Amino acid sequence: MEIQIFTTGGTIDKVYFDARSNYEVGEPQIVEILKMVNTAVDYRCETLFRKDSLDLTDADRAFIAERVRQTPCRHVLITHGTDTMVHTAQGLRDIPDKTIVLVGSLTPARFKHTDAEFNIGFALGAVQALPPGVYLAMNGCIFDPEHVRKNREQNRFEMV
Repeated sequence: MEIQIFTTGGTIDKVYFDARSNYEVGEPQIVEILKMVNTAVDYRCETLFRKDSLDLTDADRAFIAERVRQTPCRHVLITHGTDTMVHTAQGLRDIPDKTIVLVGSLTPARFKHTDAEFNIGFALGAVQALPPGVYLAMNGCIFDPEHVRKNREQNRFEMV
């Protein structure tokens, strides 16, 4: 089984230079994380965007959906910013016969204390085990994009 990974940016890939500066979305961190943990999974990785998810447009989401449709892989993992992850996932629901899992982090992967590594490992297992459909893998839970929201006060995703 080969997994197609698409990266779109978001907090998981953010770089902060100091406390007073703005951030930029840097190089995707997922490949480094997968190398670090010596994963035995076959995957290919393609960067689609390096954007904060609040900056993704409907045209960007259509492009993401088209790339998911075009990949020959039946298992797709998408790294994505958490603010609009649900919206993007909902736009992928009409793609048949693929297991699509979106994952992100609430703190950058470059930070010492981050949820990125855990979320990526969890999502990697989920994309291999779940039946075809679209899912979010965050905070140790699998969510249906029709029944989830980001709770900014609690800094986590939750079912609705």
